[in-house]
Amino acid sequence: MTISTLTRAVVITLSCLAWSTVARSADRPNVVLIYIDDLGYGDLGCYGCQDIPTPNIDRLAKEGVRCTASYITNPPCCPSRCSLMMGQYAQRFGKYGMSRGLPIPEDRPTLARILTDEGYATGQIGKWDIGTNRQGPLNVGFTEVRRRPPAKKYSPEEIARMPQDLQKQIAKKGGYSKYFCVNKKGETVWLTDYDGDSMVDFIDRHNDEPFFLYWSPDAVHSFNNEVPSRLTDRTSAPNGRRKLAGAIVSVDDQVGKLLESLNKHGLRNKTLVIFSSDNGANGSEGGSSTPYTGGKGQGTQKEGWVRVPTIFSMPDTLPQGKQYDGLIANFDFYSTIAALTGLEIPDHCDGVDLFQYLRGEKTGEAHEYLFWLNNEPGDAVRRHLIAVRWRDWRLYKKYEKDPWQLFDLSSDPREEHDLAVKHHDVANQLAAQHASWARTLAPLANIPKLRHDAPVIPNGHGWATASSQGTGDAE
Repeated sequence: MTISTLTRAVVITLSCLAWSTVARSADRPNVVLIYIDDLGYGDLGCYGCQDIPTPNIDRLAKEGVRCTASYITNPPCCPSRCSLMMGQYAQRFGKYGMSRGLPIPEDRPTLARILTDEGYATGQIGKWDIGTNRQGPLNVGFTEVRRRPPAKKYSPEEIARMPQDLQKQIAKKGGYSKYFCVNKKGETVWLTDYDGDSMVDFIDRHNDEPFFLYWSPDAVHSFNNEVPSRLTDRTSAPNGRRKLAGAIVSVDDQVGKLLESLNKHGLRNKTLVIFSSDNGANGSEGGSSTPYTGGKGQGTQKEGWVRVPTIFSMPDTLPQGKQYDGLIANFDFYSTIAALTGLEIPDHCDGVDLFQYLRGEKTGEAHEYLFWLNNEPGDAVRRHLIAVRWRDWRLYKKYEKDPWQLFDLSSDPREEHDLAVKHHDVANQLAAQHASWARTLAPLANIPKLRHDAPVIPNGHGWATASSQGTGDAE
């Protein structure tokens, strides 16, 4: 073979490899994971809500699969988000409650890390609340993070015109808003709207390559007193839940922006959108767990604290308008995304690939049992929970010293009739299963003093990258 022939062969081979890589990249699915803060099971139209319009989220359900038994196995915010990103029970690395400041293990790659390592553009927008002050999104695998825009500073005159409850809220923040920010032009913008524009920007810049986008808005989290009338007026919710309703409407608007952007780039059918919540509703602000009871701040041992709305939507890949009733958990999202994108599910994961169930290729429960264990001494008393789900049964207690309570959710979704004595065989079986699971967990970690410092998300406008660490701009 002559040198020129050899050269041509090498060039052709390299070109083929390059084209193969490009083609493979172009064919790989995108993923958008939306993780709402404190959204209740009964607060979406597709889950039976009548007084809050959510047409865009409902559209996700019409174009995908709505799950009716989706759970958070370690609420609230921080452990829930750790389980999400780690794909496992947070108790496996000693996190049994809120325990802010406890780092997530570096020997178990996050969802962002495995996708970044496979060539995905990975972006994070909004709330973080994972790990320690040293573990921001850029430190655990994301390639980009949307900077935290400056909060609006209210003038004394503006504060004087506010209702008393809002004045107190703003005073605690030194006169700054929680939900209004200032954009690059110096204009005051509703933060959730800003998030939606950021999602569109991310997709515009990465539409020709595979991407993973994680959005966790500050809404619907307490307190929602700043929600403007342009949002609340679009609901028929009563005053006790009107502000919360407006925040949910705002989230729905941004889902609409997302879908419009995906359609504009011809990406809707090759993008998996997962929509879920980090824990159940805040009933004190009007959030609904209907038909279940309990939720954030009250009744945290009840079903409404741990069961959340969850939707998987990917037209032409998942069936449309389907309902899946099997037991699933937020740590399943990791395994499902890994399998969808052609990756091996890491050994540390507790989750399963849900697509086989969502598509009807497998029937029955994705998990036979799900477990809860929060006995962290330093955590809020209201959050202590020891529980098991199996079929229609739910067994729980608050402390080890307490007697078990057993409920049949199929006939008693409000958990009003304790059947532990009548069905002691079921109670004993589930208690034994819980004890067996608990023996596989890590011991309670040495929890640092709880800190409430801002997470490692740079302030400013635009996007920070792993290389810039807050100084570069991806805009």
